[in-house]
Amino acid sequence: MAETYLLKNLKPAGPGTEKLPDTIDILITDGTITRIAESIDQQASHSKDFNGAYVSAGWMDMHVHFREPGFEHKETIETGSKAAAFGGFTDVACMPNTSPAVSSRDVVEYIRKKGEMQPVHVHPIGCVSIDRKGKQLAEMADLKEGGAVAFSDDGDPVYDSRLMRIALEYSSMLEMPIINHEEDLALSRPGHMNEGRVSARLGLQGSPGIAEEVMIARDIMLAELTGGRIHVAHISTAKGVDLVRSAKKKGIRVTTEVCPHHFDLTDEEIERTGFDTNFKMHPPLRTAEDVEAMIEGLRDGSIDAICTDHAPHSVDEKEAEFIYAPNGIIGLETAFAISCMRLLHPGHLSLDDMLERLITAPREITNLTVPDFNEGSEARFTIFDPEAEWTFTADEVRSRSRNSPYLDRKLKGRALGIFNKGKLVLS
Repeated sequence: MAETYLLKNLKPAGPGTEKLPDTIDILITDGTITRIAESIDQQASHSKDFNGAYVSAGWMDMHVHFREPGFEHKETIETGSKAAAFGGFTDVACMPNTSPAVSSRDVVEYIRKKGEMQPVHVHPIGCVSIDRKGKQLAEMADLKEGGAVAFSDDGDPVYDSRLMRIALEYSSMLEMPIINHEEDLALSRPGHMNEGRVSARLGLQGSPGIAEEVMIARDIMLAELTGGRIHVAHISTAKGVDLVRSAKKKGIRVTTEVCPHHFDLTDEEIERTGFDTNFKMHPPLRTAEDVEAMIEGLRDGSIDAICTDHAPHSVDEKEAEFIYAPNGIIGLETAFAISCMRLLHPGHLSLDDMLERLITAPREITNLTVPDFNEGSEARFTIFDPEAEWTFTADEVRSRSRNSPYLDRKLKGRALGIFNKGKLVLS
């Protein structure tokens, strides 16, 4: 017998919904949208009234760390997928800094098959170099055949310029992007936060913005030379955005992403909180001027996508002296709220523009199909309320780890659930 869902009183938003009525009901049969209308009066296996909440095509986070295989004490594909569903994401792309690293087809297929059992679609990103060692190119075509959607050595940069040139040449033949962690290690290490006035006051060694910008400039020049596609991971500096903006105007194939914490928080939080390690991340939190540049980059299209760089660490790892604690925070559960509070509600982005950066851009960069919102299409969408007020407590965390700077903070904007893989998953 067919399994049917009737979802009532939803307001469509975002790409693909322009011709729909202001308020709709959606009938889904065995995972396929069978009817969209202003009102549907029909019996269904499952029925829920959403009282005017919004619905859009499913969101995608193109930069997460699910840690499996090898670091399951931090996160697993299962727990990471639960966090993604809670945050409103139907799709994620997970980075390859696992153990073993995702530099062989069998590891790609392992992640993809584990992801098939989860409520979200898990897309593996393959390594640029074997074991992420930056010495020898990975078998890119084989990784793509196994299901990889991009290539990256994230966690570390592709430091060797010759290797990056070759990687861009090979990946361009596959029409796949190289996602680089933009960092000149000789300039940045052993920095523990942004280099500037706050680091000087605190007596901490800092990582300067130019360490990021030098590598962005190199990669843009190599992309121009090779015709390859370079994607700048987790951009964080104003000059870095300017470099990408100028490259786009020249027609160079460069895209970029930004994390909510980089358009919300500054390095002053480390001083304010007395060295709270949940504000330690990589790239580090920068200045208020950099935050404004991230917002402007999103406004003018220089920054293509919003991602989280969801980076779980166990409690005992983060509860260490600041200089010894690992970099990274979880972000899947709070990304939409921070985006609403910093982009939507102040009027920097319209709802449709913000959704484009959560729905369309990540999939276009990774060559994935943007979900349709039509009768006869697979039901893959997100239900949300940008006005919902809530507090992100430890009880709300679905990740295996708890390393978030937003714990116990009042937020505005919340995903209410996703419909994906034939099931309604409510937050």
